[in-house]
Amino acid sequence: MTYKITPPSHIDTTIELPASKSVSNRALIIHALSGGDILPHNLSDCDDTGVIIQALSKMPYEIDIKAAGTAMRFLTAYLSVTEGEHVITGTDRMKRRPIGALVDALRYLDADIAYVDEEGYPPLLIKGKPLQGGKIAIPGNISSQYISALLMIGPKLENGLELQLTDDIISRPYIDLTLWIMREFGANADWTDVDTITVKPGPYRQQEYLIENDWSASSYWYEMLALCNGMDSEVRFTGLMDGSKQGDSVVKYIFSLLGIRTAFENKAQGTPTTVTLTRHESMLTRLDYDFVNSPDLAQTFVVTCALMDKPFHFTGLGSLRIKETDRIQALKNELRKLGYLIYERNDTELLWDGARCEPTLEPIDTYEDHRMALAFAPAALKFHGLSIRNPEVVTKSYPRYWDDLRQAGFTITESL
Repeated sequence: MTYKITPPSHIDTTIELPASKSVSNRALIIHALSGGDILPHNLSDCDDTGVIIQALSKMPYEIDIKAAGTAMRFLTAYLSVTEGEHVITGTDRMKRRPIGALVDALRYLDADIAYVDEEGYPPLLIKGKPLQGGKIAIPGNISSQYISALLMIGPKLENGLELQLTDDIISRPYIDLTLWIMREFGANADWTDVDTITVKPGPYRQQEYLIENDWSASSYWYEMLALCNGMDSEVRFTGLMDGSKQGDSVVKYIFSLLGIRTAFENKAQGTPTTVTLTRHESMLTRLDYDFVNSPDLAQTFVVTCALMDKPFHFTGLGSLRIKETDRIQALKNELRKLGYLIYERNDTELLWDGARCEPTLEPIDTYEDHRMALAFAPAALKFHGLSIRNPEVVTKSYPRYWDDLRQAGFTITESL
């Protein structure tokens, strides 16, 4: 299936963003570890959260998490401390995404995990049991989801967990988000040194919990506003918080450099409110930024800056190679179709110096990666009638995306 996207002349809309996938998935695992019977409120309705809900409610012998990397990592740790025997598997792409660092760490804590096929990759056979815990060191430059998976089971370990992170620490806001949600459920968990996190043993508290809406999803609306002609467009969101613990809330600061102003109706900490985005002149001539703490925003800003004719140098992108697809190569491929020559450096950097080529305007391929579709759809504001193949991939994180675009005035026509 292919969508052809025709934009409105301007945007003036209020969007109910999806609930945060990052918060939902963490809250679900912690809720299950607490033994509570009241699910968190405002859970994300995306695919990734759905497979976790399905797994935790059914607990079948074989758990298929499909393409949900977060679910694979979080459930691997959860199943290790939960009585029962399970095989956890996923799509062909998931079976090529490494999980050895997490399995090694759990085995060090005496978890019973075996590889079903290839060493270092799913599927996994897990036999859950009580674990002693203790002190362990792992690299800080691996996926933060490995670290979060270990932290969340920390209170269930008989001796708790002392986790030392060696090397550079990437995606630290996601680690801090995990610790914050753990503390919301009563855990004693925090940084005790610059490179060490200590989690004390003890039960999680059973309680009601409200999920904030998703700052990552907001980034595509910031992008649309940045790519609009004129200054009269406006986008409003509901359900976001000032001072949010979501790492991708940094989007509001980065886009302020590109001329998008963010205003909160209510600035009370921890209170969901309406957020209004307006467009202003940007004097910025180029953008240099390190995305090591917010790699999921990289696709948004690569597309935005290229289409705004703002050269950029983005670093901290090493984890993009092992996401749903090789996002560095995918971005280079698809922006070439629009006439932009993006360069990579050291496997961790993307640069654009203004170099152009003849655009082919072929349909954008999405590589089974939701963020490719989400980030390239706003490009229709500059390339009217832009087409996107396999647009249904957005269900992984933002199922109502195309409906929300239609609400905002975009015309979307479907072809096979």
